[in-house]
Amino acid sequence: MIAAPLPSGEIQRLAALNDTALLDTPAELSFDDLTRLASMICGTPMAAISLVDHDRQWFKSRIGIDAPETPRDIAFCAHSILQSDVMMVGDARCDERFHDNPLVTGPMGMRFYAGAPLDIGTGERIGALCVLDIVPRQLNDA
Repeated sequence: MIAAPLPSGEIQRLAALNDTALLDTPAELSFDDLTRLASMICGTPMAAISLVDHDRQWFKSRIGIDAPETPRDIAFCAHSILQSDVMMVGDARCDERFHDNPLVTGPMGMRFYAGAPLDIGTGERIGALCVLDIVPRQLNDA
């Protein structure tokens, strides 16, 4: 497993995340609606809005995922925030970054991941809107 490196400007990114005052807040219908819509559009059983904190990935909204957070060092979304476009992993077992990740090898059995980084408008990517599946797949342009 390869943990994501820290993005340049990590101190500013974390400050921007904290300024949103979203971490550890109750579920909100508007976020849950976005998560549900992403899952429906992509045809995946799991979706989340994740916020990548200093040492964890916390889910503001989640569908099909039991845990409210995961350690940052195993978070796929920690890789997503390193780029400006959608990161897609068709089969995590075949990706050197994730093939032995506990989210892949453990009970969750994750295979597919696609995550769009959440840029708050200042260039700071605080997390990702992601969809996941337990079978390999690809997304089409739609």
